[in-house]
Parts: sequence; structure tokens; C-alpha cells
Amino acid sequence: MKVFMTGGTGFVGTNLTEKLTRAGHEVTILARSTRGDRLLPGVSFIEGNPTKAGPWQDSAADHEVFINLAGAPIFQRWTQSAKQTIRDSRITTTQNLVKALEARKGRETRLLSTSAIGYYGFQEDNDLDERSPSGEGFLASVTQEWESSALEAEQSGMNVSLLRFGVVLGRHGGALHKMIPLFKWYLGSPLGSGRQWFSWIHQEDLSEIFLYLLDRREMTGPINCTAPHPVRNREMTRILGEVLGKATFMPAVPGFLIKLILGEFGSVFLKGQKVLPKRLLDAGFSFRFPMIEGALQNLLG
Repeated sequence: MKVFMTGGTGFVGTNLTEKLTRAGHEVTILARSTRGDRLLPGVSFIEGNPTKAGPWQDSAADHEVFINLAGAPIFQRWTQSAKQTIRDSRITTTQNLVKALEARKGRETRLLSTSAIGYYGFQEDNDLDERSPSGEGFLASVTQEWESSALEAEQSGMNVSLLRFGVVLGRHGGALHKMIPLFKWYLGSPLGSGRQWFSWIHQEDLSEIFLYLLDRREMTGPINCTAPHPVRNREMTRILGEVLGKATFMPAVPGFLIKLILGEFGSVFLKGQKVLPKRLLDAGFSFRFPMIEGALQNLLG
């Protein structure tokens, strides 16, 4: 298949692109600058800004599958400016991509659009699957609008799936990359109460989900991309310390201190969600890394 991808040079996109080309798909990546991009067999680049309309939209229409991964990192203090960037990088990009898809009306087309488990807000110990209601707060409102923008493509007859990512664990980026230095200096410790849920997924399983969905056009709408066994923050801290061979004896970081340093963004670390991949499990998808011990040993062992 011919695949068009936004966000293809990022942490998730790089690994996914490699998986897609190995499976025989042709991948075109939209990048703001194509200078210095490493060309791989089966990969090409188009220069363009996904938050702005442009000639890239005409080129995009030549593809059959669209993967939308673009979005500014949420791991920053949420100033008003940062919030606007987080929102625009997701919603405006999605709106521009959906506009490009209008040219494919009447032709079989698949849109796999990134979303996030932030959709559910923070619901403490509740088990959350794809039928669970949306939550409240900044991330929930952004995610709801993000998904609504992607679903506009259905009006042109497109086949739309909304992939709600948990925290992606990988070797060369993401949350794990930021946590490891603290643990290596014996500074790893639970956050706040340590009881908040941590819904995660190994980067290899995430890429396999995309490949799995390419062959299952009936799986439209929201799909939770999380491992089937979320863990509490305190347990995740203990296991990560054990895998790294670094004891975690430091006391928990007080919640008030996290809020003081990170502001509103601190709630992401202090509350969390217990999200389950019900639709994938019901469809028979097999996770290679269902348990966090095995995932961390694979990534760090």
C-alpha cells in the first residue's frame, strides 16, 4: 500500500516507518524540511508544514492509507502559549489532512489518526475501555476536538480509526528516555501517592497495531493502544529500578512539589488512568509485551 504519514520523523513514526517498509509498503513522510533526512528503501519525503495548507495536500491525495502522528509534546509546563501550540499542532494538522482527503472521495481510503488516553480525563481506579465516556480537563477537551476533526473524513467516505495512545515505552525516546537518568543516579522514586495508574505500551506492540489494522478495515472508531496490564506508579517505579539494577529507596516526591514545579501539567503524573485495550483483545490481537516487566527487560536488559 502507499502510505502518507505526518509526524513520521518522530519517536513513534521512525519505528513505524521501518516496520511498514519491511512489510512491503511504500511510505511518504511529510516533513517541514527534507534536508538531511536519511532515505530508506521504500521511503520518500515531501516538504511541507502540516499546520498550514499547501501543495503537500495535492501530493497526499495519491496515497491509499494516511497515518496522522503529528503533535507537539505535552511534556512541558502548560503556559497559555504551550497549550495553544499543543492544540494547533494536533487539530489544525488533522483538519488540513482531512481537507486533502476530499480529493479521494469515492476511492477506498483509510485514515489511522493518533489520539490519546487523555480523552478519558482522570478517573482514578475506574476500568476504562473504548465505551467509557470522555473526561474533563485540558487534555480531554483537546483530544475530543482532535478526534472530531479526524472523523470529519467520514463525510467523504473515508474509513477512520482513532488510536488512543498510552505512554509509549521505547529505546530511543519518549517517557522512558527521560526517566532512566534519574534511576541511574538512584533518584528514582514514586510520585505523589504512588497509587495512580500508569497505562503504557511497548513501541513494538504499537507499531504492530498499525500493521494489524491495515488488514482490518472493519475496526473503525476509537481503539485503545495500551498494554492489557496497566500498573500503579509505585509498582512501575519498583520494577524499573530492579531492571536497571538500581535500588529505589528514595521517598515519594510530594504531590505539592510536582504541582509547584510543573503547574497544571503535573496532574498527568499525579492522577493517571487505568485504560484497557478491549477492542484489540476482543479482535484477537496478541501483545508481545503484555506485562511491564517483560517490556522493560526487552528495552533495557
